[in-house]
Parts: sequence; structure tokens; C-alpha cells
Amino acid sequence: MSTSPNSLILDVQALSAGYGKAEVLHGVSLQAKKGSIVTVIGPNGAGKSTLLNSLMGVLPAKGGVVFNGESLSSVSLEDRVMMGIALVPEKRELFGTMTIEDNLLLGGFRQQRLKASHWRDHMDDVFALFPRLKERRHQIAGTLSGGERQMLAVGRALMSRPSLLMLDEPSLGLAPLIVKEIFQTISTLRETGVTTLLVEQNARAALEVADYGYVIEMGEVVLQGEAKDLATDSRVIDTYLGTAKK
Repeated sequence: MSTSPNSLILDVQALSAGYGKAEVLHGVSLQAKKGSIVTVIGPNGAGKSTLLNSLMGVLPAKGGVVFNGESLSSVSLEDRVMMGIALVPEKRELFGTMTIEDNLLLGGFRQQRLKASHWRDHMDDVFALFPRLKERRHQIAGTLSGGERQMLAVGRALMSRPSLLMLDEPSLGLAPLIVKEIFQTISTLRETGVTTLLVEQNARAALEVADYGYVIEMGEVVLQGEAKDLATDSRVIDTYLGTAKK
């Protein structure tokens, strides 16, 4: 990705990470422009979730990570949240015994800490993105369908008004119609100015919504480029897209 440093919100250089002595990522480098959607695709076990957890500070990592011009080398997970990074994990990790509304209010913790005025009003923006959540705002999160839980997980992350939103497999386990709805929402987020880093096994849907893409295999970036170019790349088609049209 050729771009000026000032337009970058995320600059990752030679990132290595893993679990104990088992290294999963081997010198991964990637960048994201402000306000863009960048996707990372690859097979199960390639290291995609490890990448997001490393960027969030959940896992220790070696290499350089610069966010909004600041190095994250010694920044804790909590401070990364306060800087404006949000992760929606694969398992969504909602508070199942609490209502939709209370889950969203908890997502506003960063804005509350920053003493942002009218931070609760951001819930209206979330409800505009996900009208179904508004209809069910007093429903217990544990009783929601898979699609509704994913919407709530994204909505809760957006309540913090992040500059960088990282999504780990948002389509996992969802029906095709719900997947389409989730990806339409991800595309809409571009208009809000938030940068989205999207990790996804559904390569076709991811490349349709993204501006730029990286292909990770065995913990290494093996291919990168404009999303529209990757979508027509023969290697990507053969390995991840198949020959069938949507």
C-alpha cells in the first residue's frame, strides 16, 4: 500500500506473535489508511485472530505497531482502548444476562472516561445502524439470535467512538441474509470516518466491502493489493473464492 505517513492510522511492521513458544505470526507487515476498510483473509489457523489480539494488546508481540503516529510497544490493552482502538472478538463476549441497552452503555465506558458530553446519545447512532436492536433494547442479550448478537457486539464497540474498529470473523455462523446485512453495515461505517480492520474467512464478502486486502497463510502475508484486484487474482479465486459467481 503506497501512501503518505500522514494518511495512515495503523502501520504494522515485522509483527511476530504467538502462544508461549509457538510462534504463529512471522514478521507480518500491514497498513491501514484513515477511514478505509482493510481486510485480512486466509484459511482457518493462518494467524488472523492472533494478529488482531496482538494489535489489541491481548497477546505480547515483537515488531513495530504505530497507531495514529504513536508507537504501541509499551502501551497496555486498557490504554489502547482509551486511544481509540476497539476489537469485536470472534466469540462476541457480550454480557448475556444484561439487556441490549445496558450492554451498549457499558460500551460507552471510554467516552465516559473522556468526559465526553452527551456520550449516551451515541446509542441513537447505533440504533440507526441496527434498527432491530432499538426494537429489542430491553431484551436480555443472552436471548438474542446469532445475527442480533453480532449486531450488538459491533454496536457496543461503536459506543466507544473508536478510530480503529477491528472485527474478528463477523460473519461466522450467521445465515447468508444476515451476513449480507452485517457487511452492508460495515460498508456504511466508512461514512462515519472510522477505520475498519476486518478479519474474515468469507473472502468474497470481505473483498467486496474492503478498499485494500492482505492474504495471510501460515502466519505470513503472501499477497496484498487493492481489494478489487485481489478479487480478480487467479490465486485468490482458486483458493478462496471458487469459480461460482455470487
